[in-house]
Amino acid sequence: MADDLPKLNLAALEAAEDACTRCPLYEFATQAVPGEGRVHSPLMLVGEQPGDKEDLAGKPFVGPAGRILDDALAKAGIARGDAFVTNAVKHFKFEQRGKRRLHKRPNSYEIERCQWWLQQERAIVRPAVIVALGATAARSLFGRVVTIGKLRGRMQVLADGTPAFVTIHPSYLLRIQEEADKRREYEAFVADLRLAGETVIKSAAVA
Repeated sequence: MADDLPKLNLAALEAAEDACTRCPLYEFATQAVPGEGRVHSPLMLVGEQPGDKEDLAGKPFVGPAGRILDDALAKAGIARGDAFVTNAVKHFKFEQRGKRRLHKRPNSYEIERCQWWLQQERAIVRPAVIVALGATAARSLFGRVVTIGKLRGRMQVLADGTPAFVTIHPSYLLRIQEEADKRREYEAFVADLRLAGETVIKSAAVA
């Protein structure tokens, strides 16, 4: 697919993403999962890739991790409708185990090939603030490998001047066994989202 595709609206972008053959992941996924939200959403949340539920539904963050994200957004005082929610990689990468499809992390080639779609989304939505949910999202946004622990809790600035924050992917919370640890990490996640929300408000006040 040509890299000089003209700027699209969200509906046309969704159709173009579903026809994408820029990397081999399209061969096995049910469909591309586009970002969801409205143009000029003040906040953009970028995850890693669709999971099994998202691949089947064609919508981002509708599975268990999505429920955690929704709860955390509400606790942070952010309406999900005020956020454009998307992923760094648009097709589900998995390993088949019997009837189950187990998540596999996208590699650097897949992230880089799909980065162009994220850039198109950013150009259309033009969010005031972006949050990278996890290392894959951060790599796509910053164009390099970053350590979440080193950047977390502090505003970063992307190459185009957009304020950005880095935090965990909500699926990380699903893997924590100890309830006390899970609660602590959840509260830290909420705090990260709240900080991003406060930055949105400050940006609106300045504009």
